[in-house]
Amino acid sequence: MTFPAFLARCLLALFLVTARAGSAEPVADAAIEVRRDVAYLGSGRSERLDLYLPAHRSGLVPGVIWIHGGGWTKGDRAQARERNVGTTLASWGYAVASISYTLGNGAWPRNLHDVKNAVRFLRSQGAQYGIDGRRIVVAGGSAGGHLALLAGFTADRSFEPEAPYPGISSAVVAIIDFYGPTNHLSRVKANQDGSGSSIPHMGNAVDVFAGSDPANREALVASSPVTHVATGLPPVLIVHGLGDSTVFHGQSSELAAALARAGVPHELILIPGVGHTFDLDTWNGRPLGFDLRGPVRSFLERVTTSR
Repeated sequence: MTFPAFLARCLLALFLVTARAGSAEPVADAAIEVRRDVAYLGSGRSERLDLYLPAHRSGLVPGVIWIHGGGWTKGDRAQARERNVGTTLASWGYAVASISYTLGNGAWPRNLHDVKNAVRFLRSQGAQYGIDGRRIVVAGGSAGGHLALLAGFTADRSFEPEAPYPGISSAVVAIIDFYGPTNHLSRVKANQDGSGSSIPHMGNAVDVFAGSDPANREALVASSPVTHVATGLPPVLIVHGLGDSTVFHGQSSELAAALARAGVPHELILIPGVGHTFDLDTWNGRPLGFDLRGPVRSFLERVTTSR
């Protein structure tokens, strides 16, 4: 499996954001340490991230940026799915940063800038938490999966924020996308059984990415991950339920086909009988029926080993 070449070293940031370490939070699993409300976006920004850390770290551990969903207009970094992912991955030895980011109409491209700045934060300041800035994965669910794809596909190439970490790379070693939209222009409304209809359906994309202007095709194209597929991208894991009535699973299949044409290492997992907003082992409060922990852990081990 090939990986993108990283910069030989990261340049020292000319301006470093002041980050609160966050207070350690006791959790049921003594092997996990949680630090809430860590600042990562600089002065004047209220968005924070929560860190899920292996309590007993020996050396620096890989980091995972997790991005919550909510149609780019709502959602929270501490929802049930986010806690499930954070605690599970931390128990495997990964440091997880579950982030808040710019939401709402007209958020583009600040929402993507925030994700890239989360990567830059871990790269420049993660060592104080025992995180290896050379081994960062970006991941998310639904709208968060969409932003994870954009961040990984455009790293160090386009849509780079100017502050607060100038000169710091936003590159990642891999991307994980749980049921995220991948092409605003080809997205169709999903039926209740998860099958696709012939009705175009962009969800909140026009308001968020095109400034409420349906004719702003350029912005809709630029904010569609499939637009940025190219040879040399980092490996991608895509997971989608075949019963998803919120984001038609054809979006994930379209992305997988584009990655295959470009020769990008990827895996596509389609789960029968499962809809939207599942986590690693549950959906709607019940067992998922397909335990994702094995495939996700295997993928993470492959992409973060020997970096």
